[in-house]
Amino acid sequence: QVQLVESGGGLVQAGGSLRLSCAVSRMLFSINVMGWYRQAPGKQRELVAVVTSGGTTNYSDSVKGRFIISRDFAKNTLYLQMNTLQPEDTGVYRCNARTPSHDAWGQGTQVTVSS
Repeated sequence: QVQLVESGGGLVQAGGSLRLSCAVSRMLFSINVMGWYRQAPGKQRELVAVVTSGGTTNYSDSVKGRFIISRDFAKNTLYLQMNTLQPEDTGVYRCNARTPSHDAWGQGTQVTVSS
């Protein structure tokens, strides 16, 4: 089992920053791919950013240059640094971890960006 707990969401004005955290119940080096996804009201879930076990990152075009995904192996934690936030970044952000035998999701954290 892989358990994920997100934190760090909140309300921020446009142009502001937030850092999301995802605490993982197992060693990060044992996870093949970790990522952040978001879902806005009335919209489908979309990929925000992913990082592979080898450190390769990929971002959606809408956040490229503004968001940074990173890992802290000592703390078994995945982060998402979000800068220059815009109202269209509003949504529930969920952490995901994939191994050959697990596809785990956190409960999500709400991010609301006011204009």
